[in-house]
Amino acid sequence: MSSTQVSSLLTLKPGSLRRVHHIALYVANLQASRHFYGTILGLHELTGDQVPSTLKSMVEAGQVANFVTPDGTVIDLFAQSDLKPPHSDPKQVFTRANHLAFDIDPQLFDHAVEVLHQHQVTIESGPVSRPTGRGIYFYDPDGFVIEIRCDPLQTP
Repeated sequence: MSSTQVSSLLTLKPGSLRRVHHIALYVANLQASRHFYGTILGLHELTGDQVPSTLKSMVEAGQVANFVTPDGTVIDLFAQSDLKPPHSDPKQVFTRANHLAFDIDPQLFDHAVEVLHQHQVTIESGPVSRPTGRGIYFYDPDGFVIEIRCDPLQTP
């Protein structure tokens, strides 16, 4: 693209992404991770009606645990029993992150999708609609999955 084409593309205005909504991590041992995040770090584990409706069946099956930080960021732990460390030295850089999710005002969601398309960002999946809202998953330049999501649109 030429610089003129790039400057004419839509962008999200600073402040459109309101906060980190959740962080999803793959873990090899869900019980050990639950102990770490809940007991050692003291984060609140979501239970019962606190669990997002889209994850209830996975939580009940022992495949996911959800924790919340004091600022409201949710950490989803997804059990991957065959997960092997990429390096035997735990000080080596690697990630077990699944994706980073940003929250956006429902009124701006479609605009965000249009911005991604205009910038030819590679879409992993979506947009998807769920009872808990809408989301779109896409890749950053290094191949890490990012989500922009919103709560359901409230009708007066």
